[in-house]
Amino acid sequence: MKGVRQGCPSHAPCPQWPYCRKRCSYCNFNTYVVRAVDEAAVRACLVREAQTLLRLSQVHSVTSVFFGGGTPSLASPGTVAAVLEAVAGAAHLPAAAEVTLEANPSSASTSRLAGFRAAGVNRLSIGVQSLDDAELRMLGREHTAAEARQAVEAARGLFPGRTSIDLLFGLPGQSRDAWAQQLEAALRLCDDHISLYQLTLERGTALAAQVRGGALPAPPQDLLADMYETARNVLVAAGFRHYEVSNFARRGALSTHNLSYWRADEYIGVGPGAHGRFILRGEGGCSREARVQTLEPVTWMREVQSQGHGTRSRDVFGEPGEARALQQEGWLVLDSG
Repeated sequence: MKGVRQGCPSHAPCPQWPYCRKRCSYCNFNTYVVRAVDEAAVRACLVREAQTLLRLSQVHSVTSVFFGGGTPSLASPGTVAAVLEAVAGAAHLPAAAEVTLEANPSSASTSRLAGFRAAGVNRLSIGVQSLDDAELRMLGREHTAAEARQAVEAARGLFPGRTSIDLLFGLPGQSRDAWAQQLEAALRLCDDHISLYQLTLERGTALAAQVRGGALPAPPQDLLADMYETARNVLVAAGFRHYEVSNFARRGALSTHNLSYWRADEYIGVGPGAHGRFILRGEGGCSREARVQTLEPVTWMREVQSQGHGTRSRDVFGEPGEARALQQEGWLVLDSG
């Protein structure tokens, strides 16, 4: 291992690929739609920033790596492999460490997923969002329900027991019965992990404007609560454990990376707009910092090229041990087993 101290805690790097082919109607994430991406330049900057921040953290071992975005399945397997090589060169990356990649069904062909597996990915999180074509169109998604099913089936063949799907609920006009039917369809499709997220109508998004303008109905709060409870009951009855607010797993398929947030572990955000929470031991730090990387990719790359990282802001995050105390008191994790 290079530049690490024995005894330092484990970390979870979170590389971000900020690009998408289109912006979904509900999305206010730090994503960019551009005509062409200089992937070699982005790759080199992701590698360098990962090396820099891992060195600053003096990390000993990595428990998980999570490639988020954006749409990281639009990156090439070569970029994923290069980042993982950088992580392994700066810290101990055990062979059994969880390496998750978020994927959209529209960029999740069997051959592409096989390439990611060869690059070192061993878990997929697929952004299905809905299994209803009308809802997918409203959300501005690129894929159809049939394409989502095809992508999940391909992923399960390559990553058996380690394929998660994301679903949204609380969509404008969505009824409780329609949601219950989607849950049943998801159970026929899914592997052993499901993430459920209540749709948030974020200011500045196309979908929020449609609701605010009266073109689409806003879901009542009581219905949202009912949908959440319905999902919990259906999934628990199917053998899933509700181990974290939005996440359900069975047969031991809990996500190490998801739990790292709720257990108040340290994690390192790499890439445009990435967030991190870790101690800069390499600078003599003793308190966790909340760090946000520069949002705009071109500006971020210039900063990484000139100083090794593109950190936009850094603030002390709570008192030492405060998050760990909350975790020990049972406030952060519902059921981690």
